[in-house]
Amino acid sequence: MTSIVSGYPQFFTATILNWKPLLSDDNLKQIIIDSLSFLVQSRRIIVYCFVLMPNHIHLIWQMRSGHIRPNVQRDFLKYTAYRIIKYLREISPDTLADLTVHASDRKIQVWERNPLSTDIYSNDVFFQKMNYIHRNPIQPKWNLCERETDYYYSSSGAYQSGARTWDFLTIYPI
Repeated sequence: MTSIVSGYPQFFTATILNWKPLLSDDNLKQIIIDSLSFLVQSRRIIVYCFVLMPNHIHLIWQMRSGHIRPNVQRDFLKYTAYRIIKYLREISPDTLADLTVHASDRKIQVWERNPLSTDIYSNDVFFQKMNYIHRNPIQPKWNLCERETDYYYSSSGAYQSGARTWDFLTIYPI
């Protein structure tokens, strides 16, 4: 019998270039949600928890067998960047000036290079990272809501109340 997963779950963080708050726009958050949903439906990843903040995202995901993190991560970031740029060209072209870079392979960049991806080797670390993710919106720096479960673009509500807002989410055994 072969395993459905490959390796350990990973804590993943990606940040918008220069920490610009692009993801304050719910339409851009939806691009991230749609991409995660696609990756789950195409059986490339399992998503255990996530939060979409104004200028970065955190999640814990795990690659399914036959898929390796560098490829999935590259595809996720490349596709979401493409969709975000397309949206901004149509809705807010002036915003693209904040994403201009002088790189040999691109003129516009959405994500900072070298996102954080760390293997999670134990349940204790898993739950520590999950709590960090879920508490992000209530941190004084952000103050996006009063209770972590009030923040819509997070998996916190699913863990607290069992709400099935996100069809791509797999609840990690507690």
